Amino acid sequence: MGALGWVIMGLSIWHFTIWLPDRFWGGIVGAFVGSLLGAVLSGLVIYSVKTSTLAVPGIKATDIAVVLYAVPGTLIGIALVYFEGIRRERMRALGSA
Repeated sequence: MGALGWVIMGLSIWHFTIWLPDRFWGGIVGAFVGSLLGAVLSGLVIYSVKTSTLAVPGIKATDIAVVLYAVPGTLIGIALVYFEGIRRERMRALGSA
């Protein structure tokens, strides 16, 4: 259940990328992938540090705090994909000039 919560949190934050200029590497789908990967990875890492075991929380261990573990990773994942898109856009502009 924890992984489902992390994915849903990443998905909900991803919806706000429509307010940003479309410079994501891979477009809006790239932002989607970045947000989901970041959400799951950060949720897994933070939960593993908290419990000292590499595990996904089950139904009884999932609460609002566990779901919020996905927020930093989602933002980092979206930012990485965004800045990679900007970098590739600049490289393409320099190559064609």
